[in-house]
Order: sequence, then C-alpha cells, then structure tokens
Amino acid sequence: MNWLQRYRLRLYVRNSLWILPALSIVAALVSVSLLTRYERAVGSRVQMSVETARIIMSTVAASTFTLVVLLSSALLLAVQLASAQLTPRIIAMVYRNRYQKLAFALFVFIFTFSASLLVRIETSAPRIASYLAAYGFLVALGLFIFLIDNIGKMLRPSSAVTAVAMMGRTVIKSVYPLLLNQEPGAPGIMRAIRDKEPRTLLSAVDGAILAFDLKGLVSLAERCDSLIELVPEVGQFVAVGDPLFLVYEDGHELPETSLRNSVAKGSERTLEQDPLFAFRILVDIAAKALSPAINDPTTAVLAIDQIHHLLRDVGRRYLGDGREEGPAGQLRLVYRTPNWEDFVQLGTTEIRQYGRDSIQVQRRLRAMLQDLIKTLPARRAPVLQKELALLRTSSRRAFPDLDDQTLAEAGDLQGIGGSYHEVQEPNQETSATNT
Repeated sequence: MNWLQRYRLRLYVRNSLWILPALSIVAALVSVSLLTRYERAVGSRVQMSVETARIIMSTVAASTFTLVVLLSSALLLAVQLASAQLTPRIIAMVYRNRYQKLAFALFVFIFTFSASLLVRIETSAPRIASYLAAYGFLVALGLFIFLIDNIGKMLRPSSAVTAVAMMGRTVIKSVYPLLLNQEPGAPGIMRAIRDKEPRTLLSAVDGAILAFDLKGLVSLAERCDSLIELVPEVGQFVAVGDPLFLVYEDGHELPETSLRNSVAKGSERTLEQDPLFAFRILVDIAAKALSPAINDPTTAVLAIDQIHHLLRDVGRRYLGDGREEGPAGQLRLVYRTPNWEDFVQLGTTEIRQYGRDSIQVQRRLRAMLQDLIKTLPARRAPVLQKELALLRTSSRRAFPDLDDQTLAEAGDLQGIGGSYHEVQEPNQETSATNT
C-alpha cells in the first residue's frame, strides 16, 4: 500500500460514521452466539418466564432502535444548523466527533445483541446475555442523554470557534515546529538547475491539494539525483492539465505513478497540512455572522478572539522556506508555503470589509493588531501596521460622525465594554517588506 492509499484510507476512516456501527453488528452477532452456547452448556438461565424474557428483549431492541433513529435525526439537524448558522466547512467536524461514533456503535451493538438474543429464547432465557442486554440499554440511554447535551453545546458559536482554533494550533505546530529564535541559517542559493527545460508532470484529476508525502518525495529525488518542485500550494485547487510537478536534472527516470501517488487531492480542504484552512473557517464564520441576514457581530468577535491567538502563534514561528535537502545536503524538494502576509491578510481583510459598519468589530480588530505589534518580533510589524492603517481608513469612511470615529478607533479586547489601555499606534509612514 503506497502513501496515497494509506492517506485516503486514514481520511475515510476519520470522516466516516458507519464503520464502527458496522463492526459492532458483527461483534454483537459473535458475542451473543458464543455467550448463549456457553450458558446452555453450563445451564445458566434467568429466573423468569419465557414470555416475560421475550417482552423485555423486545422492548430493549425496539427502544435501542429508537435511540439510533433519534441520534441520526439530531446529527442531521446539527449538520443543517452548523451549515446555515456557521459555515459548511465545519460539517466535517461533526462527523469526526468520537463520542458520536462510539454512541452509534454502542446503540447498534445493543440493538443487534438483543434482537439476536430474542430469536434464541426458546424454553428458557440465558441469564448473563439477558442481563447484558438489559443493563447495556441503560448505559446506552445515559450515553444518549450525554450526547444530546454534547451536540447542543457543540453548536454554540463559542464552542465551534474554539474547536477550530484548537485544531489550527495543532497543525501550526506540526507544519512550523521551529520558533523564530530556532530558525536555521539562510538557505543556500538554488543550484543552476534551469539550464535545461524541466520535465513537467500535469495533473490527471481535479481537486484541492490536501497533503503531500514530503519524506517520500525527498527519497524519490535522492534516488534519481534530481530536484522535484511541487507547483501548487497545499489547499490550492488544481484542474486536469494544470502543472503538478516540475522535475529538474535527471528527473526523467522518476516514474509518474510514484510522483502522483505522493500527492493527495480531494473535493474539500483539510487541516492536516493546511494551517491557512483554520483561518479560512474562522473568517467564514465571522463573515456569515456579519451578513445582513444574521447580523451577529458578537459571534464575529468570538472568531476574532481565536484568530488573534492563532496569529500570535504563527508570528512567533519560523515559517520555513519550502525547501528540503537530502542526507548529503543537496536540495531535493521545493514547495510553496504561506508567508506571514498571507496569514495576516486572510485573518483581517474580509472581516474588516464585512464589519466596517460595526463599531464592535472595528474595536476588536484594532485591539488585535495593536497587541500583535506590541508582542511579536519587530520583523512581523510592517504588515500589521499596514492593516492598522487600512482599518483606520475604513472606520473613518464608515462613520461620518466624529464621536463614532473616536469610539471605533479605540482598541477593545471585548469589542465594546471591555477595559483597555490606549496604545500609541506605530508611525503609519513606515514601510517594509514582508518577511
């Protein structure tokens, strides 16, 4: 099994809700068969009439099936509400919830176990199996109540943005493990590899780039003593016929199948190697909250809270140069990575535009930018200063009244109502390139 097949299998298992319940059906059938055979061999039987045992097992089976239907309905409702009120890109999180998968598996197990036990009750009912089905239903009922409470809390905007931010922090740490004070030396000048025309490998299927096998590509290039360049960035949509790889030097020996099997594509971006996608989800939640149909700036402020801390985390890290070397120190792989300007623009531009009429959003954005300028290294400041100048221009354009302008141009970590200390804004005439 190659890297692409393993990746697809892992992604499918993570996003699928039916696998554990399907396995629980098999487990229930095997368990009830073995348990009833054992109890018949030792003569274990419950002290009640056969009709009573059948009624109890029938009730357990019917009630457990009802729990399965109710949980399915609750999940479908959760998906609809999350898509309508937050963003469709958060739906995958609903299906990845481990509690839901375990609950479905337990419900299906108890239903299959009790139904299978029901058909095995003849002249007597097995004692252990009957108790297992009855008390298992009580456990399932308690888990159902817990899960309904969990789903309700999961749909709150604060819980949703917090969950996205937590996943964002994880992927940021995995993609950018080094802090700024741990960054390696400046990369060497790229070797003169463009004397010859590179071999171009085109994309054979449509889809967004989900992830790529970094170690595998470096190993391929090392074996053929070549240099591989991955043209699209992770998260970028690639159509059939678009350049996927550029291979330099002796790259004609590299098999196309191995190269294509080193890149995973899909219909929707994932967070595994795409730290920008966490910002995209949070910005989409804020943008929908600021739409005239919903008009909920407080939810937008909740999203800005998480964007604020994600930007601080990114700003303190070495963002890499998109180059990987082989064991001998030769450059083997070149790929594109988002820079600091990409993160800042994605995290602020659309919210600033859609929230231009909201004093609450303007104040929270200003407090975020001022705090980042104050706490991050100086090399991160120019882009933040530019965004702060754009925010000032936007607020003055949106609020003709001088008092509203003064209110909008005061930073507030709560949007409106939070205590704050006025921060001296940096000189807006400063200009510098992004690092």
